[in-house]
Amino acid sequence: MSVHHRSRYSRYAGGPDPLAPPVDLTEALDAVAEDVMAGYSPRHALQEYLRRGGRNREGLDELAGRVQQRRKDLLGRHKLDGTLNEVQKLLETAVLEERKQLARDVRMDDTDRAFREMQLQNLPTSTAAAVNELASYDWQSSTAREAYEQIKDLLGREILDQRFAGMKQALEGATEEDRAAVAEMLGDLNELLDKHRRGEYTDADFQAFMAKHGEFFPENPQSVEELIDALAERAAAAQRMLRSMSAEQREELTQLSAQAFGSPELMAQLGQIDANLQALRPGEDWSGSEQFNGEEGLGLGDGTGVLQDLAELDELAEQLSQSYNGSRLDDLDLEALARQLGQDAAVSARTLAEIEKAMHDGGFLQRGADGDLKLSPQAMRRLGRSLLRDTAKQLSGRQGRRDTRMAGAAGEPTGSSRPWEFGDAEPWDVTRTITNAIRRTIADGGDPRRGLRLAVDDIEVTETEARTQAAVALLVDVSFSMAAEGRWVPMKRTALALHHLVSTKFRGDRLQLITFGRYAQSMDIGELTALPALREQGTNLHHGLLLAGRFFRKHPSMQPVLLVVTDGEPTAHLLADGDSWFNYPPDPETIRVTVAELDRLGRAGVQATFFRLGHDPGLERFIQKLARRVDGRVVAPDTGDLGAAVVGEYLRAHFRGRAFGDGDWAT
Repeated sequence: MSVHHRSRYSRYAGGPDPLAPPVDLTEALDAVAEDVMAGYSPRHALQEYLRRGGRNREGLDELAGRVQQRRKDLLGRHKLDGTLNEVQKLLETAVLEERKQLARDVRMDDTDRAFREMQLQNLPTSTAAAVNELASYDWQSSTAREAYEQIKDLLGREILDQRFAGMKQALEGATEEDRAAVAEMLGDLNELLDKHRRGEYTDADFQAFMAKHGEFFPENPQSVEELIDALAERAAAAQRMLRSMSAEQREELTQLSAQAFGSPELMAQLGQIDANLQALRPGEDWSGSEQFNGEEGLGLGDGTGVLQDLAELDELAEQLSQSYNGSRLDDLDLEALARQLGQDAAVSARTLAEIEKAMHDGGFLQRGADGDLKLSPQAMRRLGRSLLRDTAKQLSGRQGRRDTRMAGAAGEPTGSSRPWEFGDAEPWDVTRTITNAIRRTIADGGDPRRGLRLAVDDIEVTETEARTQAAVALLVDVSFSMAAEGRWVPMKRTALALHHLVSTKFRGDRLQLITFGRYAQSMDIGELTALPALREQGTNLHHGLLLAGRFFRKHPSMQPVLLVVTDGEPTAHLLADGDSWFNYPPDPETIRVTVAELDRLGRAGVQATFFRLGHDPGLERFIQKLARRVDGRVVAPDTGDLGAAVVGEYLRAHFRGRAFGDGDWAT
């Protein structure tokens, strides 16, 4: 006897899935950081990325949508009367063939013929009642008898198929010996389950049972618990299927079940198995139901399989929602996802899980002192590098601007060299640069004697010793208008790019980030990146300049560089008692103390650049007046060009202050 069953997927255990696209942490980190800078928590930002997915990868929401569509398709395609319809057709065939036989059998006693015809004529309208009434009928037609026996065989196979997937096909054409083997298996199974319920079970009992009856269990359970899980899941689905039928259908099947294999003992054994399973797995859904409204009839076994699929889809929907405490994408049942949606869905989900794990385990997210997740310093460096790379492209693409940094460092060469990177202003090491170009040309199959073309990767610069240093104060406006006008995230991206440039390429410089809204505050880059949009009104440039002056005084030997990013005139200033005075339109006293503090910085030799955002004529006039007072500059970049503008001005001021001969950033 061969047992047919549905194909099942196994977990891929051979290393990374060859079908899966490479995990792109750069994309994930950029997306998470963008949301963090917009005000989301890192945890929420990561969840949102996993929901959206990547450029070429499904996210959780799309997978969940496919799960719901699959569920809708199953309910809309099927109905649960398949077995009843098959029984009815076989019954009609049996009755029709019997009537034909009665009509053509001339040797039959007329009284007997009339009695039989009356029996067939007066059969109950209920299919189940008619089948039961004919249980003792003496069939005259062999074709009719065969059709009726097929009813009992079909019912037996379907009822077994409800509990053991694939049994309907496996027992098709089965012999009495095969049926006896099934009956023996059911008896042994009940004995095993009873022993387990009583606590008398041993592993040897399970091994003996599987050695004897393993062919009935294509799932190949490795323990009695796995066996019970598989059986209980199927049995609970069978119960839900019955509850999904109409009351009339349930009644019909209950009556018909007595004819299964013509053996009432079968239903008794199955009833005992159901009772054992329900006691062992009370957490299964034994009482649910579904509303089917399709046209494709399902038999008992196939219908139970669909109810299992629906339950599996519901579990997948919950897993994909990630809405329960402690949820992780490691919880996703990839085998179930592959069964229901295909291997491509499992690959997408596995990749998302790998991204989540890499973000946590790779050091990009870490818990702060308050217990909340934060972007780690490693993540900040990676983001800064990415943003600085984008800024470099913007700078190099500006019309009328070219990089004219020349040889002439402020210190003496150390004898060492290193590959050139964006922001480096040290003189080229010509010998090593040319040597690199020659090696690369030969490696590429070229002939260096026919000419060389330098590539950026060929360039090495000479390391130098002490250089003139700069103390840079970046003041960024955090009043509500910055968020309302879409300038919040570009402002943070600008600060992060500048921070990365100073901390990696100009380590001798010092950078202070200062935010100013109703009050001003010095922040580190992590605090600024995570700063939510503030709804309070006020642009307290006065307080920001006070903090900048304090920072410059801590570094008296450095060139002071002031960079101010704002989209509004000062509307607040700091009082002597530390409170902030706010008024709109700007109060004359606010303007007076702001200008006075700027004048003090100007007398200290500050190099100032003001970045004006927006097109307010009043702001334009005010910023121009401020710049003239300290011989500063005004730049009015588009929001998307803010990072390149600030970094470019920092480099311009920095090179001018460091006396690089005739080299400079030209505009």
